[in-house]
Amino acid sequence: MGFRVRRAPLLEVGRGRWWSGATPGEIAEELNGLLRDPEVRAIIAHDGGQTALGYLDLIDVEAIKADPKPILGYSDISLLHLVLYARTGLVGFHADLATPGLGGYWQRVSEGHRAELRELYKKVLSGTEAIGELPASGEWECWREGRAEGRLIGGVINRIVLAQATSYALPREWFDGAVLFWEEMGGQAAYVWSYLQVMRHAGILDRIAGMVVGVPHAIEGLETPDASPTLKEIVLDVLGDRDIPVLGNIEIGHAGPNLPMPVGIRVALDAEQRTLSLLEAAVVPGGAPGSGAPRPAQ
Repeated sequence: MGFRVRRAPLLEVGRGRWWSGATPGEIAEELNGLLRDPEVRAIIAHDGGQTALGYLDLIDVEAIKADPKPILGYSDISLLHLVLYARTGLVGFHADLATPGLGGYWQRVSEGHRAELRELYKKVLSGTEAIGELPASGEWECWREGRAEGRLIGGVINRIVLAQATSYALPREWFDGAVLFWEEMGGQAAYVWSYLQVMRHAGILDRIAGMVVGVPHAIEGLETPDASPTLKEIVLDVLGDRDIPVLGNIEIGHAGPNLPMPVGIRVALDAEQRTLSLLEAAVVPGGAPGSGAPRPAQ
């Protein structure tokens, strides 16, 4: 894509500390170094991980405010997007990870699709004009008709719930008129229902204007329709009579490859037409490719 790549030291092969490459403090130290380094114009996670909750309070938010730069990733990285958006207004990119995404899922699709993804990622990371409609596949499904415009907020559903349980939670009013996107992997279908119920109790579902649901991945129960509802049925059951559009089966998350979803920018959702459009650029002008800074929250 024309970017220069630097590998961070904690990517050293063979490193390990439980289910991670280092302690939370060591990870935060490396991340903060990248945030403070003026040569680093974007940060992409190697993998999703399970340790972001351990260093949320160790991140140099002043460095982000002084020199905002795109952070890319999904899974546990959803916590970074949500918390840093709440604390600094940083637009995080719920997008493919380096290894399972760019080095994995991208290599399993056609060259034509890879070229489309390369162009899309380059535009969203360095372009200063709105992308417009994201490329839709024939798998997108309208689960409830309607249209909505609002700021895009979301990530892995269990990480959304966990982020809202911290002192760095997004103010609830930020969900007013928002388009909530989420995906999930692992666990059980009943867990997804429960996470949605938590968001109902928190008042989030009463505030949002629309919902976008990613392709489910490795969720127990969904593969046995005689014993469990479909993901669509779970979503509509919890939403009840809330009249908001819902677009399902979108390429966001662990099923990969991912469409980039910039957290915090305005989008337009038309569930019946099965379209999702980015209405503003995710970065502000910065010169060379990749040097633009993510837009601050409005």
